[in-house]
Amino acid sequence: MNALQLFTQGDAVSRLVALLLLAMSVASWVVILWKSWLLHRASVDVARSTAAFWQASSLVDAQPKIKAFDREVLVWPLIAATTIGAQGTLAAAGDKSQQLTRVLRDALHQVLHKLQYGQVLLATVGATAPFVGLLGTVWGIYHALMSIAGAGQITIDKIAGPVGEALIMTAAGLAVAIPAVLAYNVLGRSIARIEADLEGFARDLRELMAHPDAPVSALA
Repeated sequence: MNALQLFTQGDAVSRLVALLLLAMSVASWVVILWKSWLLHRASVDVARSTAAFWQASSLVDAQPKIKAFDREVLVWPLIAATTIGAQGTLAAAGDKSQQLTRVLRDALHQVLHKLQYGQVLLATVGATAPFVGLLGTVWGIYHALMSIAGAGQITIDKIAGPVGEALIMTAAGLAVAIPAVLAYNVLGRSIARIEADLEGFARDLRELMAHPDAPVSALA
């Protein structure tokens, strides 16, 4: 019996469980492929953008180079955040070092939120898919046993077939969960490496901009 026959012969609950597992699998693989591509680009872009920044003679000179390299817009928000807001507001209170710490922290949080997008879905699929599959298995075994009891005659071949078909749901749940868990861990390590690079750049940028002799020019 193939998967289509299992789906068509199942009841509403079994079909709902199968469709839910299918949706979770498709969603997790879309996120896995998309984030793998994005994080690869981001890792290259951050390295190239920060190198271009430090090799530039001024912010004006660095601006076009960084925007060309920073395709995922991860480095430029940190640089743009160093333009302190209007004087006379609480945002401009304190010395320049404190202001830069605040604005760079906020910009870094926004950038990291972009990098971590989709991780919650992978974690959710990895944690819940086995239980969704187990629900389908329990429900399938229940109906299989009820059908066997109604038949009046119980033999091992009548038990093995329906129960084995029900156990497929457990295997399906694991097949959905395992790639999501592995991808969550692998992608999480990539995000952590990029996050460390951005945090280091933000610290160096704060020290540069807080220095009285820093070559600060107006940003476009």
